[in-house]
Amino acid sequence: MSVVSVEKDASARTLTITAEFDAPAERVWRLWAEPRTLERWWFPPGVTATVHEHDLVVGGRVTYDCATPDGPRSGSWAVSHVDEPRRVEFTMSDPGVPSTSVCITVADRPGGTRVTILVRFAGGDDMELLLSLGFDRGLSAAVAQGDDLLAAES
Repeated sequence: MSVVSVEKDASARTLTITAEFDAPAERVWRLWAEPRTLERWWFPPGVTATVHEHDLVVGGRVTYDCATPDGPRSGSWAVSHVDEPRRVEFTMSDPGVPSTSVCITVADRPGGTRVTILVRFAGGDDMELLLSLGFDRGLSAAVAQGDDLLAAES
């Protein structure tokens, strides 16, 4: 089923993506918890990523490089909260673009799992810039890949 809604709230400076998967929360959690799976899932189709450091604990970091149509990029997450398999929070930083705070919640639903990805932008200009670059479309396309990855695991 995958992405069911994408909501932008300029006054709150948030982007919320809600997705549903026909898999239990523990399997869905592995989309973030396993570096090789994260490489194939968190990045939009057509982007090749390599996760170098993957320490998904409070105070940990996740670092990566990726090859995008616009050229190579590097980035990282500074992990601030982990409640496996229900919640992870981090600050996402890529050079040249504003940092964002991300809170991912994984909840049971009949027949599977609901994932809510809440992205908070530091300022309205930051949100406007990232949305103009297609951040919402790219993240939605990335999340939509979860169905195929979860199906391949079963």
